[in-house]
Amino acid sequence: MLIRSWDRGDEQEWRAWLAEGRDFGLLAANGGPGEGPVLVPTHFLLNAARGEILLHLAAPNPLLAAVRADPRVTLAVTDGYAFAPGHWRGEPGTPTSYYASVHFHCTAELVESAAGKAEILNRQLAHFQPETPDTRVVPGEGEFARLLPGLRGLRLTVHEVRAKFKYDDKKPADAQYPIADRLAERAAHRPDARHPRRDQDAAARTQLLRRHQRRAD
Repeated sequence: MLIRSWDRGDEQEWRAWLAEGRDFGLLAANGGPGEGPVLVPTHFLLNAARGEILLHLAAPNPLLAAVRADPRVTLAVTDGYAFAPGHWRGEPGTPTSYYASVHFHCTAELVESAAGKAEILNRQLAHFQPETPDTRVVPGEGEFARLLPGLRGLRLTVHEVRAKFKYDDKKPADAQYPIADRLAERAAHRPDARHPRRDQDAAARTQLLRRHQRRAD
């Protein structure tokens, strides 16, 4: 991912952005010789302070074989994306894409013991399903224990985080306000299935204005 100086996100920024509830991403591993990358959409649990990401996959998932061959993986989280037409942006009228994206470059460790998998699942349940605190996985007990052999845990150790918030910060700050208005207008006038991206337009507008405020501060 190309990151220019004006759209680079710092650690405080990407942590706050993820903490708003972004815990679903695309995990990529290197495929075998002559193959492309293996990609898996997945929920994940981030412990930024420890530099650790936890998740689980079904045992037959091809990404696990890729990890056994090469444990280097990347987890990407992208949101707040919108297309900005050229006539919105002034001269020379070049269109662009707005988006926020955070990439975690990691080393993956497979977790195959029943106790290790149960620990990962319980931490995920506590995060994603806090309304059922009594629902927990205990090896050898109950229905969840029966499912453990069909799962594999993954523990990702984060080595590098690269964050990009691409919202025209290279332009004068005053130029961002009219574009924010355009995004709001487009979000308000996308009522049908032919234009399903109204939520992303609104999210892009929020990020654009937030970045503008950072510049002002």
